Amino acid sequence: MFFVLSKILGFFAALSNMVMALALVGLVLTFTRFARLGRSLAVAGLLSIAVIGWSPLGNALMLSLEQRFPAWDASRGAPDGIVVLGGAIGPVMSAAHNTVALDEAAERLTIVAELARKYPAARIVYSGGSAALIYRGPAETDYAVPLLESFGIARERLIAESKSRNTFENAVFSKELAKPNAGERWLLVTSAHHMPRSIGIFRAAGFAVEAYPVDWRTRGAVDLMRPFFTLGDGLRRTDTAMREWVGLVIYWLTGRSSALFPGPD
Repeated sequence: MFFVLSKILGFFAALSNMVMALALVGLVLTFTRFARLGRSLAVAGLLSIAVIGWSPLGNALMLSLEQRFPAWDASRGAPDGIVVLGGAIGPVMSAAHNTVALDEAAERLTIVAELARKYPAARIVYSGGSAALIYRGPAETDYAVPLLESFGIARERLIAESKSRNTFENAVFSKELAKPNAGERWLLVTSAHHMPRSIGIFRAAGFAVEAYPVDWRTRGAVDLMRPFFTLGDGLRRTDTAMREWVGLVIYWLTGRSSALFPGPD
C-alpha cells in the first residue's frame, strides 16, 4: 500500500504537474459560471510554469540537498562493502533495445569500477528492482550485474538485490542480503540530491552506511543566480528536487527515516 501511495504522491510532488493541473482546472472553469475564477487560475498556472521553468528555483531547491553530505573521505581506510542504489538504468528501455540504457544518474554505476579497483576486498550490493507501478518490466539488476562484470568485477563480489521498488525497500532488502557485521564500514552510493533521504532511511532500517555522493546537478552557490534557457530543463530540475523534499517529509512522518532532514553524524 505504501508503494502505491508513494507513486501517487510522487505524481503530485512534481511541481509542474500541480501547476499544470491548476491551469487546466482554470481552463475548464472558463466555460462555466465561474469563468472569472477560471481565467485567474489559468493565468496563475501559466505564470507559475514560466517561473518554475526559467528561474533558478530548481537550482535553489537542489543545492541544499546536494550540499548536505560532503564528498566521502578516503583517509579513514578501506570500506568493507559498497551499496549502490538503482536508478541509473532504464530497464524498460534496456529490454526494448536489448542493451544497457543508462540515464543521467549513470555515475552511480560508473564510479563502482573505480571503487572496485581501489578496494578489491569490498563486497558490492547493487539494489534495484522495478519501480514501475503498472508495467512490471525487468529488474535493474538484470542489466547492472552484467555491466559491472564487464568492468572487470568478479561475479562472486557482486550481490544482486532485485526485489526493491523504492528507497525504503532498497535499505531493508540490502541489509538482509549484505548481513553487515558490527564494526563494518559500508559505503552508500547514490545521487547527491538523493543522499539525505537515503541516509535517513538506511539509518532507520539499522544499516549503518557512509555517504558517497555522485551525480551532482549543481555547481554550487553560483547556480543560485543562473536561470534556465529551456523551459524543460528548469521544470525537470525543479520536479526532481521537489520529489526529494516531499519524500523527506513523507518518510519522516511514516517513521521510515531517522530524521526530517538527515545530515552527517
